[in-house]
Amino acid sequence: MKGDLIEIRIHSRGGQGGVTAAKLMGLAAFHEGKKSSAFPKYGAERRGAPVVSFVRIGERSVGMYSEVKNPNVVVILDPSVMESVDVLEGLEEDGIVVMNAKDEYDAKKLKGDSRRVFLCDITGISLSLNLTVAGAPILNTPVLGALARAGIFSMDAVRKAIKEMFPKDERNIKAAEMAYEITKEV
Repeated sequence: MKGDLIEIRIHSRGGQGGVTAAKLMGLAAFHEGKKSSAFPKYGAERRGAPVVSFVRIGERSVGMYSEVKNPNVVVILDPSVMESVDVLEGLEEDGIVVMNAKDEYDAKKLKGDSRRVFLCDITGISLSLNLTVAGAPILNTPVLGALARAGIFSMDAVRKAIKEMFPKDERNIKAAEMAYEITKEV
């Protein structure tokens, strides 16, 4: 990682929870005693359109609100985004990729010489817990569990962040815990 700064880029589609996931990551960083900034890149987005969100985490102030061009971590909430976006653009060679998928095929294509790739069926977890809006799975809370498995956050910080944002729905913490348990490095 770049000194004490972690830069995360999240690729999702509108309505999947990518923007909320960025906010949750910022909260998790806060609960670990770190500073953070989290923000989306909006255009004329609509449900289902590709969306990019960014998170910066550091020991000191990270008041930058520009796009993350050279992330340490890339999160792919919807693998179909890879058909139109180079999700690995600018990712440092020893970076981390966390991908929402059941099949290792696409995940293995993302590996570099020293890049670490983590795979988790985040969609399956959300559907199994009925974490949906209008039938579409919400992916924001389980991805935090996958990031904890990848070593980005502690599960304690993840639980605190989720409880703070969603205090009345224990399914969200359960989703993160399930993701933590099944996430694997490929």
